[in-house]
Amino acid sequence: MFRGRLGESGSTVLAFLALRDRIGDLIERLVAYACLSRDQDTRVSGYQAMAGRATTLSVRAGEALSFADPELLALPEGRLAALAAEEAGLAQYAHALDDVVRMRPHTLPEGEERLLAMSADFGATPSVVYNMFHNADLRFGSVHDDEGNEVELTHARYAAYQKSRSRSVREEAWRTLHAGYQRFENTLAANLAGNVKRHVFAARARRYASALEAALDAESIPTEVYRNLVRTVRERIAPLHRYMEIRKKALGLPALSPWDIAAPLTPEAIRKYPFDEAVEIVREGLAPLGADYRAAFDEGIGGGWIDVYESRGKRSGAYSWGAYSTKPYLLLNYNDTLDDLFTLAHEMGHSIHSLFTRRAQPYVYGGYSIFVGEVASTTNEALLIERLLARAGGRVEEATLLNHYLDQIRGTFFVQTMFADFELAIHEAVEAGETLTATFLGDLFRKTYEVYHGPGFSPDPLLAAGWARIPHFYYNFYVYQYTTSYAAATALASRILAGDRETGARYMTLLESGSSDYPVRLLARAGVDLTRPEPILDTIARFGALLDRFEPLILERGSAARPGAAGAAPTR
Repeated sequence: MFRGRLGESGSTVLAFLALRDRIGDLIERLVAYACLSRDQDTRVSGYQAMAGRATTLSVRAGEALSFADPELLALPEGRLAALAAEEAGLAQYAHALDDVVRMRPHTLPEGEERLLAMSADFGATPSVVYNMFHNADLRFGSVHDDEGNEVELTHARYAAYQKSRSRSVREEAWRTLHAGYQRFENTLAANLAGNVKRHVFAARARRYASALEAALDAESIPTEVYRNLVRTVRERIAPLHRYMEIRKKALGLPALSPWDIAAPLTPEAIRKYPFDEAVEIVREGLAPLGADYRAAFDEGIGGGWIDVYESRGKRSGAYSWGAYSTKPYLLLNYNDTLDDLFTLAHEMGHSIHSLFTRRAQPYVYGGYSIFVGEVASTTNEALLIERLLARAGGRVEEATLLNHYLDQIRGTFFVQTMFADFELAIHEAVEAGETLTATFLGDLFRKTYEVYHGPGFSPDPLLAAGWARIPHFYYNFYVYQYTTSYAAATALASRILAGDRETGARYMTLLESGSSDYPVRLLARAGVDLTRPEPILDTIARFGALLDRFEPLILERGSAARPGAAGAAPTR
């Protein structure tokens, strides 16, 4: 219908782009419905098949439409600009067409583009295999809970048990989970290696110097943003080492083991946050973002967006997902913990971002880069923790919240940089001709973990299997964006809380911008320049300042936390 005709007129180009948008929206709806159904119970083969068919249909649509960019790029110099000038309706596609031209050096002839599009279906196999293994097939066995009851270990229970006061509960859960992955480490190593090879193949096919450059160039993000992040954090890692030492002293341990990193440090019982209460707490915390934002939050809570609780076969973790013309749905595995409270704020940040973007932008710009998307979710968390700290009722609650804040920065900023460090290393290893065996991956992961966590940390041999439990390694240079986003969110939230109305207005504009420009530019307009090291350094400095506030609160309490640490019963 349109193949070979895109150079005819501006109206022809507009008609094709409008049709492509309609096809894209319809397929996104089908994929979202199928995959959300699958994720509510990954054991159901009918849902698996439905998700597979929807994904295959998406690939076939990509194949059918793959002629367009090569055809537009094959037009004589200046012809595309002339077509845009003659058709006013193409104005909304200006950035999208500019992006096509930007990608000229990496766009292949039509036949080769079609082959690459066809390869997307089976190319996603390593990720699909891991998802099925991780969520549907893997069984860890039983562990003992805090009351001594034997229970099946699940992903959600593991997260909860790592915050147990009983060191034996934490250790047993940690060992059981990691042993579960270690049993399949050779298979999982081969699967991950296949995924990395896929990234390297695609980068070389498109004439990129590296898989990193290929992954980041899709959003016009310089590779130095990534490399500077890893380098800066490695060079300024001392505050994280200091936190490990404080934690070790507070727990009364000679060395910190992996199962001690999330142990509670305050003597009171861990508070529970039932979902209805969590909704009200998050709603109050988001008040600085204004009435429109809170109205969107209320719409999500009452509008059927959220699958709240864990169930057998349900995909682990949490996410926000939908299509341009659907609700921005949330999958949670809510378990009444403080972490779950923050997860609600985080995922609602994604969903409200999606809502605002889809209302303000046409389909072509109705999505957004994760580089920006994680800012929206993490800003919510930053606002929430400041609200909770401002209303802390005494030293113990203040110390508990500060500890959560510090662990949040450790997990979202430092640990995600550690993962990004590891991910870059395994891609560079494959590009250099190395083979990603289980031994290679285990040694690299353990050494990287030790560098980040410092001399006070005592690794366990099972730590070498830690790489196998990270699904994000299948997402193609994804995790670094948690760190850059955390830095941006920290800066934006601090200004919003200080009453900076201009930043507040810029932030709401950011949430409405979708993909109408490149993410680095969008964030720069909001007031954060991630091409410079300052946001990274400021976040590290913030972590250090929180440590100064936290250390006297926790260490002056002496050994108050020790009954849940060194004084626990022997490991079962």
